[in-house]
Formats: sequence, structure tokens, C-alpha cells
Amino acid sequence: MRHHEHPAIGDWYKDQEYNHIFEVVASDDLDDYVEIQYFAGEIEELDFETWYELDLKRIPAPEDWSGPFEMPREDLGYADDTIHPEDWSGPLSDIEPSELP
Repeated sequence: MRHHEHPAIGDWYKDQEYNHIFEVVASDDLDDYVEIQYFAGEIEELDFETWYELDLKRIPAPEDWSGPFEMPREDLGYADDTIHPEDWSGPLSDIEPSELP
């Protein structure tokens, strides 16, 4: 079933045919396009003819709608703790300040 709903920025939809979830991030009536961002992060531009051919269902924003853009701290491999290197020496520590340009 095709829809007749005009795209509204910030609305979330589910493409019933391909089971994709996306948000409308831009729409321009003069230039005849809709820009959508899939939940996984990809952005796609559609013309209005294509938009109205899609089998869409408006849905509420996903609970974690920022999922593809923010990583939990545990996934980053470090915490907010201060990092103290065991050895502060390195190749630059052998250079005397007077030897620098």
C-alpha cells in the first residue's frame, strides 16, 4: 500500500517492503527532493515521485535513535580515568631545548 503523506522533517518511517527504518532530515518542495537518514547512518536523497511510491508507515522515533552516532564508553576501550604513562621518555625527550629551532 503506497502512502500519500508529505514528508515532514524529524518524522520517522519504516519502509514496509524492505524493513528499513529512517528519519526525514531534509525536504525541499522547490527542488523536489526528500533527504532521509537510515537508522544505520546512511543518507539518501529521493525525489518526490519515488517518495510517494514507497510503502511507508510512520513510526515513533526509536528508543535509542542516536545509536549509530554514539558509541558507549565500554566500546571505546577506555574510561574517563586520567592516563598516566609509565615512562615519559621518548625520542623527543633526548633533545635539549637549546637544540630546538
